[in-house]
Amino acid sequence: MEQRRVKPVPQLVSGLVLAGVTSALWAAWLGWDQQRDVRADGATTGPYEAWQVIGLVLSLLVPVCWAASRRYFVGAVLGVTAGATVSSCYDWSDDASGLFALGVGMVMVGSFVATAALAAVIASVKRGGGAVTGL
Repeated sequence: MEQRRVKPVPQLVSGLVLAGVTSALWAAWLGWDQQRDVRADGATTGPYEAWQVIGLVLSLLVPVCWAASRRYFVGAVLGVTAGATVSSCYDWSDDASGLFALGVGMVMVGSFVATAALAAVIASVKRGGGAVTGL
């Protein structure tokens, strides 16, 4: 089995591009909605609706799949993780309770795990092996 070395410059460039794309998509999907909704019973929700978060995730599939299919796995995983983490930290840092740090941590771990899993699936499909092609 042939081992390929990870080339640092293309990985870095793809990571920086994906971090920028992630931040731009965050702003497009989530950045404009900053108001919490108050229900009739006094409970508050938001500021985001489920469709906004789903739209962000689905929009991120395209650049992640593109980068991972070109073997920029490290750039894809770290770029999306960095972009989502920085964007959420910037967006939520005005929270007076201080709990935004917990949310930012959850975004960081969740985006890392989800992007790494997607990159692993794409790697398996691109290699033509594994259980994915054996169906």
